[in-house]
Amino acid sequence: MSGQLQLTFVSFKKGSYIVVEGKHNADRFFIIREGKVRISKAVEVVVEEGSNLLGPGDFFGVVSTMSTHSHIETAQAITDVTLISVEKDQYSELIQKNSAVAMKIILLFSKRMRYLDEALTRLTLKNAGEEGTEHLFIVAEYYAKISQYNHAYHAYSKYVRFCPQGENFNLARERMMKIAPYVKTQAIESQEGDYIRKYPKDFMIFAEGEPGEELYIIQKGSVKIAKIADNNEVLLAVLKSGDIFGEMALLESKPRTACAVAYEDALLLTVNRENFSRMVVTQPQIVAKLTTLLSERIWFIYKQIANTLIADPLGRLYDVLLIQLEKARVDLKNVQSHIFDFGPKELINMVGLSQAEGNLVMKKIMDNHKIRLINEKICVLDAWEISKQAQYYRNMERIEKHRKAGVKKP
Repeated sequence: MSGQLQLTFVSFKKGSYIVVEGKHNADRFFIIREGKVRISKAVEVVVEEGSNLLGPGDFFGVVSTMSTHSHIETAQAITDVTLISVEKDQYSELIQKNSAVAMKIILLFSKRMRYLDEALTRLTLKNAGEEGTEHLFIVAEYYAKISQYNHAYHAYSKYVRFCPQGENFNLARERMMKIAPYVKTQAIESQEGDYIRKYPKDFMIFAEGEPGEELYIIQKGSVKIAKIADNNEVLLAVLKSGDIFGEMALLESKPRTACAVAYEDALLLTVNRENFSRMVVTQPQIVAKLTTLLSERIWFIYKQIANTLIADPLGRLYDVLLIQLEKARVDLKNVQSHIFDFGPKELINMVGLSQAEGNLVMKKIMDNHKIRLINEKICVLDAWEISKQAQYYRNMERIEKHRKAGVKKP
């Protein structure tokens, strides 16, 4: 790592705490040069793949550093250790000097994201659905049922293409013929060697279960990411300009884990495997952006999984709203209003409640005079109100756990 990149070597004695969960000063991450480090969390919300014992060549602190959120784990030296300290601003240079490090981080993050996403689905949904291309038929059936024929036709056609021996192959072809008269063809405008594509509003970019060969970087517009499970569409995110999606299918050569639909007219830069490998070297700023976004998503999904531990559905809804505020970096200390990108139905879907149960809980939230609907979107007049309510239910959850465990509140 020669040239202008000057990395710092730091040493810690056995037993020393290197980073502490919950701290907000995540301005650098570490690569282990010598020794061993143990990673732990105050609450293990899900058992992750792999060991929590790290050795030479492994890294930690990247999620918090690149997302600029608080630390989500504690790192303790279990031997004397020597670490390479990398500041966030040095990451692009690190990629240029050592692209193998960047690829290792991105590939491990992608694997971690997929595992955590599957864990969250198991926790929040009664039926996580089938994995792989067979799931395309379930996606198609759902959209056909709610008369979104363009989406249904897309999923049916992909099922027919990728599952020629599937048990629903003939039925899918029949369904396609039946809904074909109701499908509106929507041409996609392409330019710059087909790397830039324009998708009209409500166009399905890809379906859950569809094999993927490209990731996308949003240049203009927005994209909705959703899963089909328990005979329902669950909103995962609404991505905007500068966001990246579809990277897990590209990096791991596995089927898409969710559907992507143009939420409004969207202009997308597409990146395939060939130009992605080249991009790691020639455009490190984009790879740094991808690492930042993966870090943001991992941080976010940890928060979502922790949300599933709250028993009270009203508390879970308030907690989800707080997570969204933290994700948007809304200043909770000052009186500040905020309009979310979603309405009551999407909020209910985020925590996996049935619509009937969710409507009852939403009524309680809307009774709060500091919360209202504006153009069918949830608006909070004072963001601190959400923090206060979420903290109350978190405290109640802890008290209940202490009570069940027979431990008195300190």
